[in-house]
Amino acid sequence: MQRHILVTSALPYANGSIHLGHLVEYIQTDIWVRFQKMRGHACHYVCADDAHGTPIMLRAQNEGISAEQLIAKVSEEHQADFAAFNIGFDHYHSTHSDENRTLSNQIYLANRDAGHIESRTISQAYDPEKEMFLPDRFIRGECPKCGAADQYGDNCEACGATYEPTELKNPVSAVSGATPITKDSEHYFFKLGNFEQLLRDWTGGEHLQPEVSRKLAEWFESGLQDWDISRDTPYFGFEIPDAPGKFFYVWMDAPIGYLASFKHYCDKQGIDFDAFMKPDSQTEMVHFIGKDIIYFHALFWPAMLSGAGLRLPNRIFAHGFLTVDGKKMSKSRGTFIKARTYLNHLNPEYLRYYFAAKLGNGIEDIDLSLADFQNRINADLVGKVVNIASRCAGFINKKFDGKLTQTLADPALFRVFTAESENIARRYEQREYAQAMREIMALADKANQYIDEQKPWVLAKDPEQQDAVQAVCSLGINLFRILIAYLKPVLPATAQQAEAFLNIPALQWESIGTPMLDHVIRPFTPLMTRIESDKITALLEESKETLETEVKPTQTTAPPADIEPLAHEINFDDFAKLDLRIALIQNAEHVEGADKLLRLTLDIGLGEKQVFAGIKSAYQPEQLIGKLTVMVANLAPRKMRFGLSEGMVLAAGPGGKDLFILNPDQGATPGMRVK
Repeated sequence: MQRHILVTSALPYANGSIHLGHLVEYIQTDIWVRFQKMRGHACHYVCADDAHGTPIMLRAQNEGISAEQLIAKVSEEHQADFAAFNIGFDHYHSTHSDENRTLSNQIYLANRDAGHIESRTISQAYDPEKEMFLPDRFIRGECPKCGAADQYGDNCEACGATYEPTELKNPVSAVSGATPITKDSEHYFFKLGNFEQLLRDWTGGEHLQPEVSRKLAEWFESGLQDWDISRDTPYFGFEIPDAPGKFFYVWMDAPIGYLASFKHYCDKQGIDFDAFMKPDSQTEMVHFIGKDIIYFHALFWPAMLSGAGLRLPNRIFAHGFLTVDGKKMSKSRGTFIKARTYLNHLNPEYLRYYFAAKLGNGIEDIDLSLADFQNRINADLVGKVVNIASRCAGFINKKFDGKLTQTLADPALFRVFTAESENIARRYEQREYAQAMREIMALADKANQYIDEQKPWVLAKDPEQQDAVQAVCSLGINLFRILIAYLKPVLPATAQQAEAFLNIPALQWESIGTPMLDHVIRPFTPLMTRIESDKITALLEESKETLETEVKPTQTTAPPADIEPLAHEINFDDFAKLDLRIALIQNAEHVEGADKLLRLTLDIGLGEKQVFAGIKSAYQPEQLIGKLTVMVANLAPRKMRFGLSEGMVLAAGPGGKDLFILNPDQGATPGMRVK
């Protein structure tokens, strides 16, 4: 039975270029979509630029252009990069669209009228000259901890302290230079707790990966918090209906952008959008996302849809992050690689295959080892798959005018290849791409082994063995065709070239079992070439960025005697390596034999971490359980006398009882990045 499936990838933010970390998701999704289409299903893959928010407004102002001009420019760049990597969107749109405005209003009003939206007053910094509320980053002043001048309203770049904007000394508005005041503002909140039972049932079903369902079950225990969905003017986004000067927070209208893009596509294609969105629809809606945005997609998104009387997603598939050579991407090392930089040096299909060879159906991170990348492409794609066609096509073209035999030389071997069809299909369906690639390469080994055993180059020297040469090479070409069919979701451009060489229509899954007999192929041209080391070197060199920083004095007088001097300076690139995450303290206990340490069990949404923290003088263990704190999550584990410490919690104060763990606001969730 034909399936009707709407598939989305997370929307790239319209404030920067696409890099290889982004491409993990789009390649993973595109492979799944192409497989579904090869199976004959009606699969619609849509995406859009996430085009709203303060950073976009600020960048546009800095460039002296309108926000609309900026997002149009970035959208053109994004779409060119995606097209070059053969990401086959059926439609690509923008969240700054009429369709998204209409749907955002519709979903908001339906939830408001059903009692799921409430307003309440909060206090914020305000610029009295510009008459605008100021986000933390719009406020500058002297750090209340070290006295450094010209620091942001939420943290000090000189000493690393974090604080409230009201704590800044001599604060000024970064917009006008005026002294900010504190002013109340009405904000709108989505009452997520109204949907607790629905969400418990939905997240406990088969809509999510098991590890994601388990993590969400833990989050329910800490209670579902109301969600602030509004921002004050100025803000680049959609104004909230009947609330002048209030705008939808970007995370409110961004997921609705999936539906807006699909609506625009449906209107052009004559597809019934409303029928697709009914709660009882027999169609499917599938989202591919990164594991860092699970909270928004698996809690807020289904709740908003339910509150508006719309269908919920059938499946949400999360994936892990990308590291390069075992480490986070780095500009100084040249491993922060933009999509366009990669394209300047290497075939995009190489990266598609390598990611496929690494991706499973879980949320584990994957690593792009550049040495392994080079070796695997050269061995698998060039040395195994393409090599089969290269070895056989020359004999067929030169000796037999490109014509294949009327029968198969070894029907049993052919059936070994076709018998794997449903197994490999199941791997694709379940996103077990790495296992699929291993099984396909095992078949490629069998094909090469057959050719090695038959030795057509030896047979070709004997005039009486010409029929045998044609038979062996014809079977080799048929086995190559099956391998290309299996790899087509991963290597669409290579498959298209192979189809032209084989002189056949576009390969479909159902045609895999039908051999090419008494068929004429075209002359063979190389489909892929080896990756040479100089290509990798050039890629890394182009990706390097020299970060020149101007050192400014942050203090004009000597520090007081009781202030500890600063440690040695680090550059911004070093600082940027810190991965700060919100952590839930699940357990805290005394450490036998330690005077200052407590053993903390922390949850950052990616599994438990054990940390030894020197805060015993300020806290009893029971005071900490259930609290949120900030953790340096990517600190290398350190073996201590009492066990392994897998990170560090951030704390401040003079010491003794006056030592305070940094406690984020209640809107934070475990695993959320601190920026």
